Amino acid sequence: MKLCHALAVLIIAWLAVIGHVQAVTLEVNQGNSTCIKAELSASFSITYNTSSGTRTAQVSLPDSSTVDAGSSSCGTDGSSPWLVAVFGAGHALGLGFSTNGSLYSVANLTLQYNLSDTSVFPDSDSLDVVTVVSSSLGIWATINTTYRCESPTTFSVGSASVTFSGMRLEAYMPQNDLSPTESVCTADQASTAAPPTTPGTTTTPAPPPTPPGIPERGAYSVSNINGSVCLLARMGLQLNVSYFSLSQNKTIQELVNLSPNETIVSGSCEPSSASLVLTQEPIATLNLTFTLNSTNSRYRLSAITLLANWSDMTAPFWASNTSLDYLRSTLGRSYMCNAEQTLAVVPTFSLNTFRVQVQPFEVTTNQFATAEECQIDQTQMLIPIIVGAALAGLVLIVLIAYLIGRKRSHAGYQTI
Repeated sequence: MKLCHALAVLIIAWLAVIGHVQAVTLEVNQGNSTCIKAELSASFSITYNTSSGTRTAQVSLPDSSTVDAGSSSCGTDGSSPWLVAVFGAGHALGLGFSTNGSLYSVANLTLQYNLSDTSVFPDSDSLDVVTVVSSSLGIWATINTTYRCESPTTFSVGSASVTFSGMRLEAYMPQNDLSPTESVCTADQASTAAPPTTPGTTTTPAPPPTPPGIPERGAYSVSNINGSVCLLARMGLQLNVSYFSLSQNKTIQELVNLSPNETIVSGSCEPSSASLVLTQEPIATLNLTFTLNSTNSRYRLSAITLLANWSDMTAPFWASNTSLDYLRSTLGRSYMCNAEQTLAVVPTFSLNTFRVQVQPFEVTTNQFATAEECQIDQTQMLIPIIVGAALAGLVLIVLIAYLIGRKRSHAGYQTI
């Protein structure tokens, strides 16, 4: 018994030495009410420069972390809710939240680390305080529901990565404690087993969904805080999603059109980024993010995020990719593509676009600027020209051959 006790003490001491990640409870309050609460463990892997190369520091969020009352907020006066935890010598972890009325999500993850802290960053060649930001994390849940994810989940943010585990959090809270109703992350969800059958019974799978056809073209716009339009888009959108179907008891691929008449439009515009958020309740929220490269004055569709919750799904579907390169055009011009395009996002989700025209920057008259056509449209226009020129050349060759042949036939007779 004494040996077991000694081993337990040794294990606890060893975990403390290597920096065992502990759960931390953090709350943002307004008066006597709690609006954000998080129970989580977090660890950070941060790469930094030294005089002889690079090193990677491993840091854990300590249980001594506290909420920074000056930076944290419940989101009053039009600002977004923020939970900012400070720890160590000038380090901070921030979670920014957003909502569309029915869902809330972590819209921004911010990590601040102080390279002058020699206990964490020995031999660092810089004394700067570095702040890195990441968005579209896939941490979301319905309002009045607790997000829960016990599995370790890692997010890249700049030259660092953040790993959460044992996470339970809720924002926009109507009560002072976490809701007993939980939205469980995909990593925690066990694979769905086939429905049980009893002797003498058979299960007839449902027929596959009918293809929806070409989607209706919608007109969407996003305005600045001063009311001026900063993003314009006209396009038909079709979601191509692979998921496990409850009715068919297998993984299927389904096409779903976004209906402009049933879509709520929101978004934001910044100097170097702009987002268009399309919500078709209760089935899907699609977020398109454009970024501007100020060096070459070119913009692109750099990120697509989808939250879907269809009745035939075993669990809500989430997909995101923040390193895309689609719909490229020049600042001051709009992008146009009449041809159907398939924008691959992740293996289980792609976005089909039809008759697209979009301008996310420098919208001056609430109308599209001169359009730059996509390569597909240019190729499709070039093909008829090439075919027409080839046919014209062929007709000309036949005509010349005919005239030469006719001239030779006349040369065989003599005039009397």
